[in-house]
Amino acid sequence: MGACQGTNSAKPLVVFNAAALGPAFRALGDLLRSRPTGFILQQENAPSLEAIRKLTDLGRMPDVLGTADVALFDLLIVPAYSSWYVVFATNALVLAYGPQSAGRADLSADSWYRVLLRPEVRVGRSDPGVDPSGYRTLLALQLAERHYGEPGLAARLLAAMPERYMRHAEADLSALLQAGEFDYIWTYRNLARAHHLAYLELPPEINLADPARGSWYAQARVRIATGPPGDSLTLRGAPIAFAVTVPRGAPHPDAARSFVTLLLSQRGADVLRAAGFEPLSPVRVVGQPPTGWGALVAR
Repeated sequence: MGACQGTNSAKPLVVFNAAALGPAFRALGDLLRSRPTGFILQQENAPSLEAIRKLTDLGRMPDVLGTADVALFDLLIVPAYSSWYVVFATNALVLAYGPQSAGRADLSADSWYRVLLRPEVRVGRSDPGVDPSGYRTLLALQLAERHYGEPGLAARLLAAMPERYMRHAEADLSALLQAGEFDYIWTYRNLARAHHLAYLELPPEINLADPARGSWYAQARVRIATGPPGDSLTLRGAPIAFAVTVPRGAPHPDAARSFVTLLLSQRGADVLRAAGFEPLSPVRVVGQPPTGWGALVAR
């Protein structure tokens, strides 16, 4: 959870966001705090599904909700908690590694999966039940099998990174990679940059970064448990897309409006780019924003 920032006279701004958005959203909060109508940023970083469950399961209402996957908004947020969202940035799935990672000298866009299958190599991933990068890793394995034409490759790669190598969130993976506990981790490009990690760019057929390859990505699908036994979601492969909304009933709508306005401005795009994202221009609006919000999402 991010610390509160600002002065006692400032207005609160409650933001629940995917952990991958943490640095960028914190920077935007700092910009808002410096303005005459400053806000206290009350930021909570968590895996996307966990951030959503704070609202849907625990009844905690944020001013702004940002996630790493638009599919989660479609399945869990719209229309019950909001009538709209804005897709504002893309990303890529990468393989990060450390200076002592086994096999790093042999790593390439064509050979990476052979390196990961070596018995001495330890590969970390995040929990697909709470973190989109976790289930996107499983989707990427399926796409790799198709791309390289090697039947059974996805199952072999998954067996090489068993659950004991799985962690709750990506932040845990980065720390363990830096400590030498893992040789490789599956993560987002922007987080690898934020944590100053070396990483391999995967082919566009696998990295879920190419907006033009939606039909190819959709060949992969995963089913994830979402709560009590029997509760699950089926998710198909799709280009990575980060989205934001202001839930219906947000306690501080003026603060939320200021934040989203900044996020979708050119200054916001600069912040996102500096944090390793690819901002969309124009952004994509899904659903019907409240009256008066249309001009804010026209970047």
